[in-house]
Amino acid sequence: MLDVRNLSVAISATTILHDVSFSADAGAVTVIVGPNGSGKTTLLKAMTGELPYSGTIKLDGADIKSYSTAALAARRAVLPQATALAFPFTVLEVIRLGLSAGLYADDTNLPKRALAHVGLSGFEGRFYHALSGGEQQRCQLARVLVQVWQPVRDGKPASLFLDEPVSALDIGHQLEVMQIARGFADAGGSVVAVMHDLNLTAMFADSVALLAKGRMVIQDRPANVLSDAHLSAAYRCDVRVNKAPPKSRGIPFILPHMASTTGTKIV
Repeated sequence: MLDVRNLSVAISATTILHDVSFSADAGAVTVIVGPNGSGKTTLLKAMTGELPYSGTIKLDGADIKSYSTAALAARRAVLPQATALAFPFTVLEVIRLGLSAGLYADDTNLPKRALAHVGLSGFEGRFYHALSGGEQQRCQLARVLVQVWQPVRDGKPASLFLDEPVSALDIGHQLEVMQIARGFADAGGSVVAVMHDLNLTAMFADSVALLAKGRMVIQDRPANVLSDAHLSAAYRCDVRVNKAPPKSRGIPFILPHMASTTGTKIV
């Protein structure tokens, strides 16, 4: 569905991404991981058209530059790391911003359904600035969901691009948000998420792309990417990946107390 080839991004004469290739399929959760400064958000912004780049980015076989802004908005919604609002919008007004950008503007009940979906029923009249950081994050998730409410429409899958969608959430709400992402993919949509939590990544991702110093180290199944060797090199510390019991489907997990800082070089 999404195919990136030989993508490079330079900002103020500094190259941030070097010849990166990446793919994300419909029906899958694809997670981008890597240390701070590795280029995760830059890659996401290039794929959503926010940054200029060299290389090619294709959506369903067509270069994204061939899509109009309206056509892209109808196919994909983007949740940034942080959103600053200069005016005292209510929660309902924020959600309607996504409604006006997508294909569902005639469904006046959709904002309330989206708020219920993210656990914010009854918040419609509250001011956005009065919400906690985690509540704001879930409000913004509801905004992007109404933009692409149906994971597949007219036979064409929609996409969610999520930049650190659980960073301000407690563990319960982290799981809820990731389950929403999982459900969107299971219904035929595509989810591309930038994540720092490697354990949540192991639990929910179908494919993991590991970046380090602006280069793609590997993209593959979580079990192949989340290895001692790959993570130790990328994060510059000794990391030991453990294997969960068989009843938990053998999902790998990483414990902080098993890691120690080293002078490991990036490879």
